[in-house]
Amino acid sequence: MNLLRTLVTLLTAIVAVGCNNSHEAAVSPLRSVALATAPYQPGLGSLAIHCGLLIDGVAAQPRPAATIIIRNGRIITVEQGLRRSADLPLLDLGGYTCLPGLIEMHDHITERPDDMADMAIYLRRTAEEQWALSRQQAEATLLAGFTTVRNVGAYRSWSDRELRDAINRGELIGPRVQVSGFYLTIPGGGGDLIVPGVPEASIPLRFRAGVARGPEQFRLKAQSAIDEGADFLKVIASGAVLAYGGVPGEPEMTPEELTAVVQVAHAAGRKVAAHAHGARSIKEAILAGADTIEHASLIDDEGIELARLHDVALSMDVYNGDYIDTEGRKQGWAEEFLRKNIETTAAQRQAFTRAHAAGAPIVYGTDAGVYPHGFNARQFPIMVERGMTPMEAIQAATSVAARFMGWTDRVGQVAPGRFGDVIAVKCDPLADIGCLQDVAVVIKDGLAFKLP
Repeated sequence: MNLLRTLVTLLTAIVAVGCNNSHEAAVSPLRSVALATAPYQPGLGSLAIHCGLLIDGVAAQPRPAATIIIRNGRIITVEQGLRRSADLPLLDLGGYTCLPGLIEMHDHITERPDDMADMAIYLRRTAEEQWALSRQQAEATLLAGFTTVRNVGAYRSWSDRELRDAINRGELIGPRVQVSGFYLTIPGGGGDLIVPGVPEASIPLRFRAGVARGPEQFRLKAQSAIDEGADFLKVIASGAVLAYGGVPGEPEMTPEELTAVVQVAHAAGRKVAAHAHGARSIKEAILAGADTIEHASLIDDEGIELARLHDVALSMDVYNGDYIDTEGRKQGWAEEFLRKNIETTAAQRQAFTRAHAAGAPIVYGTDAGVYPHGFNARQFPIMVERGMTPMEAIQAATSVAARFMGWTDRVGQVAPGRFGDVIAVKCDPLADIGCLQDVAVVIKDGLAFKLP
């Protein structure tokens, strides 16, 4: 069927050129924008995209009728109006709103929500099964419009690195990924895979690669992660909601341990993401030099002010509490998890409103993997309900996110020099932010992975 559709398209174009001697026909080559399929050669996509409305990720107002020129995977120019190029296929999205590819700052792209009902599945799942799962979730994430993600930890160490590298080679479809490799956590902490009824001694080391105690051990683990290919480091500063025995409001890592990790990371030019629900752990992580605070559920006004003063971004997953309390309950997640979710969800949303009003930086992070991948855009409406304008919410997932992941020169805005990552929706998300849940077009590196 795909071959037939392609032949019809080409024949139609040939007839059109043969019957039309206008200038437009002369400069419109017999090339259509085709869907990329794996394997593909990354970094070589070239096309022109005409947008009815353009939200570039930086400007406070959208631009009407613009054409984006992408060559060899990078944006070359952004021009006003409709512009044609003799050597480029044209994707005419005159009835659509274009945006930069979205950025997910808190993803678990190799994990899925169903695993929370029986965490022993991590120990039973084969490497082949893990690979198939990761591939499916990477594709779902990209097709939802998220062309860049930050994978903030995996129980199976380095499963995210394998995925990142395969995507970068063009062997499979997915977003570009920053990886942390594994959690840096204390024994029995929020990043340690502890399963009731399973002796700790029987759990393979690959599931506990980042477990440490004391500044020196954490220093060694941090350096090991960097040496093995981590793009950033993830520390578990406080207890976790979805971990047995953890208390979200209580510290797990000490200030000295946090400082040791940050020193190693920053010396290597890497950033540190700190999982911290509790007010005390949030402040300790900020003062230790963490670059982002994940969750920040119980942050107090002092912590908000510290985040603002130290320019530390809050990645607050204000959607997934709804999923946990409904679908998690149906799936039989541990009562402990459900209780802790209730204790943190409302408080986190109230804190989000206070943090935004105070001017603390906030990035778009959802904890995807706690809910199904591909649903990433469900958080946008809650961010707007809790005080952001639609444009601020979009920028949190584009230019602001790019700044805090250290990729301002690559992603987060439609501008010359950046990767050719463009998505489109057939609506105005500034009027209805919820329409970002229905992305019609996904272009990554100038290659089309989803078309109307």
